[in-house]
Amino acid sequence: MRRGRFDRKRGAVLAALAVVLAAAMVVCSMVGVVRFTWDELWRSPIFLNLRAPRVVMAVVVGAALSVCGAVYQSVFRNGLTDPYVLGVSSGASVGAAVAIVVGLEAYRVGVGGCALLTGLLTVVAIYRIASTGNRMHTTTLLLTGVCITFLMSAVISFLMVLRQDKMDSIIFWTMGSFASASWTDVAIVAPVVAAGVAVVLYYCRDLNLLLAGSETAQSLGVEVERVKRMLLVTTTLMVAFCVAACGVIGFVGLVVPHCVRLVMGPDNRRVVPCSIFAGGLFMLVCDTLARTVLMPSELPVGSLTAVAGAPLFIYLLYRNKRRI
Repeated sequence: MRRGRFDRKRGAVLAALAVVLAAAMVVCSMVGVVRFTWDELWRSPIFLNLRAPRVVMAVVVGAALSVCGAVYQSVFRNGLTDPYVLGVSSGASVGAAVAIVVGLEAYRVGVGGCALLTGLLTVVAIYRIASTGNRMHTTTLLLTGVCITFLMSAVISFLMVLRQDKMDSIIFWTMGSFASASWTDVAIVAPVVAAGVAVVLYYCRDLNLLLAGSETAQSLGVEVERVKRMLLVTTTLMVAFCVAACGVIGFVGLVVPHCVRLVMGPDNRRVVPCSIFAGGLFMLVCDTLARTVLMPSELPVGSLTAVAGAPLFIYLLYRNKRRI
């Protein structure tokens, strides 16, 4: 009976979130510099080629970052861990900055391709440093990621000083934007995110056991090192593709899964599915505000995710501080 109530509650919550997200996608598609009526929406080239892929990409990236945040917080047993802690964003930012400095912005996959390559290479290097044989030390992994992040930030600062004429482009990229999102980008990123989310959902039970500690999880039949490696590699790929497509967008992977966990409880069988829809909705709203608040100018969406997410995060932490 208890299991049935759990499934029904989870299903009701997910259905409600799905309906709200679908409605928000339609509403957000209709507002902007160019406004559409319902009849015009499906016939306008601006909507079909510019607005629609941007809306879809925002939802996909928001869902991916939120799910990755939920995984990192469970694997590292730290509610303040986010998807960028292993240096994906800093490595990708260096690649993007180099591409901008040498003039690859004109090429379709110039900046994004370099960002993806350097982001993945950075994480591979961090994994190699933090691993001993087949064992991966999570504490060493975190510390190495932090050190690499500071190093890469210094490299980016050097590049901006070296080419001050490119500084605005580099800064805007490192704060994230969906302005150039296209259906090609969606076709590249969405399958990676979908496959990654499927892997994470499959390992939700193991994630719950990892929250109790590696030794406890091992005693209950979890192949701890293999599961950690699979989840971290999967989420790293998801984050790398998202960063390469839209730049660095902070706070989503930190605030959304943490807030979902405070509301829904610690069970990842609820947290991960709810984070998919909540993350997509949060990112969609922030991106819509980013392109409408100062029309016709546009704000970096990363600044909006921080401004919108931080107060909510602090409020929920304050309200639930005795339960944490």
